Amino acid sequence: MSRLRSPVIVTIAVFAAVALNLIVFAVGAALGANYRFVSQGEQLTVDPLTLIGFSAVPLAVGLTVAALLSMRWRWVIPAALIIGPVLALGTILIMTVPAGFTTPSLVALAVCHAILVPVMVVALRAIRRRRSR
Repeated sequence: MSRLRSPVIVTIAVFAAVALNLIVFAVGAALGANYRFVSQGEQLTVDPLTLIGFSAVPLAVGLTVAALLSMRWRWVIPAALIIGPVLALGTILIMTVPAGFTTPSLVALAVCHAILVPVMVVALRAIRRRRSR
């Protein structure tokens, strides 16, 4: 993957994360996850489109910013290798857990957050290898 250009690496990473998260979402639904939560007195549901957006947008923005900044500063990729996973896993605690999902929904959505970690690590390392050549 390190031979690919950074935009291609970002695109592959985003599509991989979305595909994996949709699989987890479907398995969760098959195991009883309903993905419903209450916000400001209104019952809402995380649907596949929301899942795609919450997977693709932050990952695409983060990887793109890291790729662009790494062209100027070498420290950006090592920093992103720490900051990205902390944000992905931290949002489980600040977004997913407090929302009041059922246990199957909580577990499935937490796994979706966690899946972003290996995807971003592989992508960031590929971008770093590309930059060091």
